[in-house]
Amino acid sequence: MNGAGAVASRIEELLAQARAKTGLENFGGDSWREGLEVLVRSALTEAHFNDFGEQPFYGAIVQALCNRLRVEDWYARHPEIDDQDVEIELLGVGFPRTGSTALSHLLCEDARYRNLLIWEEGDPCPPPGIDPEADERRKANARDMVELRQKHLPQKLLSMLPRSATGPLEDHDLMALEFKAQIFLVSAHLPTYADWFVHCDMEPTYRYEKRVLKLLQWRTPQKTWRLKSPTHSLFLDAYEKVFPDARFVQTHRDVAKVLPSVSDLYYTMLCATNHDIDPLYVGELNMEHWGLALDRLLAYRADPQRDARFFDMGFATFQADPIAEIRRLYNWLGDELDDTSVARMRAWREDNQRDKFGRHEYDAAQFGITEAALAQRFGAYRERFSALLG
Repeated sequence: MNGAGAVASRIEELLAQARAKTGLENFGGDSWREGLEVLVRSALTEAHFNDFGEQPFYGAIVQALCNRLRVEDWYARHPEIDDQDVEIELLGVGFPRTGSTALSHLLCEDARYRNLLIWEEGDPCPPPGIDPEADERRKANARDMVELRQKHLPQKLLSMLPRSATGPLEDHDLMALEFKAQIFLVSAHLPTYADWFVHCDMEPTYRYEKRVLKLLQWRTPQKTWRLKSPTHSLFLDAYEKVFPDARFVQTHRDVAKVLPSVSDLYYTMLCATNHDIDPLYVGELNMEHWGLALDRLLAYRADPQRDARFFDMGFATFQADPIAEIRRLYNWLGDELDDTSVARMRAWREDNQRDKFGRHEYDAAQFGITEAALAQRFGAYRERFSALLG
């Protein structure tokens, strides 16, 4: 079978599996097909799966297809869901490995706002608040997953990826519903997909994400969202078209610490499910993608009106006194930070100290990342935000 035929055949197998698992047929339009075709073609021709890698990779694709089918089924039975609006008060952007995960967990302790939670992000149906038993079952599954992860994941990954069963999660699985998601790049060697992804049109992805957010908020009391994902730094022009009123918190840290750290994260995750992963490729990939992300962020923020919608937070200052930084953020947002939320934030911080699972050690040279290369690629970023990079 030729390459095109093999890709088409594999896609039909995946679609058939999703239909069989759900008993549903309507995937909702065709905007997702291009991403799925590029992703599957890249996997079939470029991936280096080991014995443990192929099944979870294709399993994640089937899960995304199942989720689309279920989302569309809920809309077919309840078209009034689409009558809602989605208010995103705050989106966290910037580099990964800058304290943004801890910030998102602390903000999630303010129960007045809506966060994308781990137990619903990858399994959004039935919508939260419809079936309490289904909600509790998904929460229990999330707890089991976190516990299993803590027992079996390499210590290095635990130190890099703090996670709680009831806490927030980045919206990778929502982006994966259109098969335009950075999360795929840590599951397989996919250079063609990687290049396509950073240049793709993300507006349809954000429109579908808005569709899912409407579903998730439909039967929950909180309607104002706080989200975060460094991936969106690549696509803020498209994001603005769908969520024009969003404001942003950008977290900062010196690239000499960020790029080797995130490269080590990619490499560790890739090696768990693939063989022959070249660390130099991983370093080049991250230099290219995060360099492009920062170029686009700087260009986006060159507009004073857009720039006014950003709150900047430095890693060292946040680590020294996170509650003080969050108070500054609330003042900027015009929100009130009540004593109950502060107590919950302090309790979370006490239970999730930095380096709880060990200190993350990495070697920039392993990934071909040099100070000269960082200075050349990220000089404009360092100059603009030098006061926040200590």
